[in-house]
Amino acid sequence: MPRPRSPLLSVDAIVRAALFLVDSTGDFSTPKVAKELGVSQAALYNHIDNREHIIELMRGLVFSERQHLDTESLPWDEALRTLAHEYRDCLVDHPRLVPLLVAQTVRDLGVMRIYEDMATVLAKAGLAPSAIVPAITTLDYLVLGSALELTAPEVVWSPPQGLFPMLSEAIADLGSPAERSNTAFSFGLETLLAGIRQVTKTGF
Repeated sequence: MPRPRSPLLSVDAIVRAALFLVDSTGDFSTPKVAKELGVSQAALYNHIDNREHIIELMRGLVFSERQHLDTESLPWDEALRTLAHEYRDCLVDHPRLVPLLVAQTVRDLGVMRIYEDMATVLAKAGLAPSAIVPAITTLDYLVLGSALELTAPEVVWSPPQGLFPMLSEAIADLGSPAERSNTAFSFGLETLLAGIRQVTKTGF
């Protein structure tokens, strides 16, 4: 069979090319995606609408392997801990995508199910409806921030010698960005769970 004269395009190919550019450079554009795929920019618009459409498709792609969690079979804190780790695991290979994701409305149904699971678990924990969105947002801060930490430099703070002694001692052995991110995420998550337990006793 003769090869096609032009590369075969698909939504998946476009999204994966855009994600490759984001992972490599921190951003993408339709001209760069077209160049990556060896097609004209106009050809992309037979498959996608605009930049925002591509970003939302990238969101769906990176979360596509996440499995729905049976929250009914687990204690609420174990379920929320598992959800948080699954959520973060979807982003750790694509931390440069995070700034693009947070800048637009979530529409992907698969990602929406994660938030539905979070809301279900938080209601099971005993949070009032008015506290569920603040709790989800706090968890978002934790997950997204820890993913962004993976793009940080090896040295985050560089205090002058002899000044800021407490900070200097605290940062003496922080490890790599990945180690810092993992440690801070675990600390923050357990702190959040403890806070939720307290709120369910005292109210919000």
